Amino acid sequence: MATYDFSPFYRSTVGFDRLFNRLDSLVGQEAKSYPPYNIEKTGDDAYRISIAVAGFADGDIAIESRENGLVVKGAKASETDDKAREFLHRGIAERAFELRFQLAEYVEVAGASLENGLLHIELKREIPESKKARQIPIATAPKTIENKQVN
Repeated sequence: MATYDFSPFYRSTVGFDRLFNRLDSLVGQEAKSYPPYNIEKTGDDAYRISIAVAGFADGDIAIESRENGLVVKGAKASETDDKAREFLHRGIAERAFELRFQLAEYVEVAGASLENGLLHIELKREIPESKKARQIPIATAPKTIENKQVN
């Protein structure tokens, strides 16, 4: 994979350091394909991440949200049964995973649920009132009527 050097842009931009840091962190990351997941928009400011976690219980999955990131980890407890399981075909991986998602500003996790082998993580963007667009009224000078004498 080709690598890109963004250092020339650092000296000609102000305030875009975070953007270039994100681009630097994306270069070299392999695409995560396990477990499969969907990201969908469910409303104007609402999103849902659905992750296929077949074979995992809610106690096997940890969701951590910090700053502008979301980390979902899954690991099955090691089997300590005396009777070992013998598979004729093993199509459900049940292997440990870690997915990382970069969240936009003001996006927070609203909740999570495990249903029919899918982990649904609900996200909501809540922009503070001070950051929302607002209408500014335009004040006009009061109109005065001058008394003019008509001849």
